[in-house]
Amino acid sequence: MDVSGARQGVTEARRIVVKVGSSSLTTAAGGLDADRVDALVDVLAKVRSGGEREIVLVSSGAIAAGLAPLGLHRRPKDLARQQAAASVGQGLLVARYTASFARYGVRVGQVLLTSNDTSRRAHYRNACRTLDQLLDMGAFPIVNENDTVATDEIRFGDNDRLAALVAHLVRADLLVLLSDVDGLYDGDPSIPGASRVAEVAGPEDLAGVVIGSAGKAGVGTGGMVTKVEAARIATAAGVPVVLTSASRAADALAGRDTGTYFHRTGRRSADRHLWLAHASTPQGSLTIDDGAVRALVERHGSLLPAGIVAVEGEFNAGDPVELRDAEGRPVARGLVNFDAKEIPQLLGRSTRDLARELGPAYEREIVHRDDLVVLHR
Repeated sequence: MDVSGARQGVTEARRIVVKVGSSSLTTAAGGLDADRVDALVDVLAKVRSGGEREIVLVSSGAIAAGLAPLGLHRRPKDLARQQAAASVGQGLLVARYTASFARYGVRVGQVLLTSNDTSRRAHYRNACRTLDQLLDMGAFPIVNENDTVATDEIRFGDNDRLAALVAHLVRADLLVLLSDVDGLYDGDPSIPGASRVAEVAGPEDLAGVVIGSAGKAGVGTGGMVTKVEAARIATAAGVPVVLTSASRAADALAGRDTGTYFHRTGRRSADRHLWLAHASTPQGSLTIDDGAVRALVERHGSLLPAGIVAVEGEFNAGDPVELRDAEGRPVARGLVNFDAKEIPQLLGRSTRDLARELGPAYEREIVHRDDLVVLHR
C-alpha cells in the first residue's frame, strides 16, 4: 500500500475499532439494507485479510432493523418498545453480518454490552477476555449495546461513546467512526461555504465550529455532537480517531485524506478512571470544602470525611458519586465507600475519631484516590 502522505497514526494501527451508525446500514423506514451491509463487510474483510490488522466492529442498527418487522414507522421514544425492536432487530442484524462475512470464510462473534460491563471489574475482565479470544481465533467481533435489557440508568446512551470505551477496552491503536456525513465541518455541510475540518489536534481547533446534533436518516440516537465527544474520550485515552462516512471507509482505513482526523491528546488511563469520567451515572453528590478540593486536584489524594460539607441523593457503597465544590461545580467523580445514610454522621470528622467512636471500619476514606477521577476544571 502506498502510504506516501498518509496519516501515520492510521497506517501504523494494527488493532482497530470501527463503529458504524444505524443510518449507514438501514433505510429511513427501518429494515436492513443488505447492499450497504455487504459494502461495509467488503472493506473490513479486505483490511484484515493479510492477517496484520485486527478489527472490532461496534455496530448500531438493532433497533432500526426491528422497526419494519414490528410495523413501526419510526424509532419509538418509550424504552419498552425500543427494547422490543432491539430484540427482533438484533437477530436480524447479526444474521446479516454472519451471511455477509461468510462470503470470505470469516466467522463472526456477537458481544452485547451494557455500561455495567465496563464498571464492574469482573464483567470488564470477561468482556476483555472474550474479545481478545475472538481475535486470537480469527473470528470477527461485532459489539453492540444490549438494548434488549439496558435501562436508562445503565445505558451508554449512544454507540459512539460505546465505541470509544471499547477502543480502550481492547487496547486499540485507532478508532474509526462511520456515519452518513463525510467528516466534521465548520458549519452545516448542507449550506454552501461550509468547509471540512481535516485535522483536529486539540480543543482549540474546534473553536468556532458549529456542531449539529441530528443524523439525516432519523433512525439512530447519535449525531455529530456524540461523535466529537467520542473522539474526545478516545484521543484523551491515547487513541487517534478518524470520522468519515461509511462510503469512504476504505479510504479512511488506508490513511488517505478523508473525513476528520483527531490526533491523540493524552495517554492511556486506568480502565476504571475512563469509565468513571465518561460512562458512569452519579447516584448522588458530595459537597466538599476548599481544602478537600486542593487535596484531590493538586495532590491527587483521597477524599476524607473531614473535607465533606454536605451529601445529596440515595446511593449505596460502591456507587459512583459526583464531588462538587462550594459553588456546586463538579470537581471529581468516584466510587463511594459508604451508603448515603451513613455519611451525615461522618461529616467534618477525622477518621481517627470515627474509628474510636464507631469502630475500625470507619477509619478509611470516603472515596479512595484509586477509585476517583478529577474532571476538567
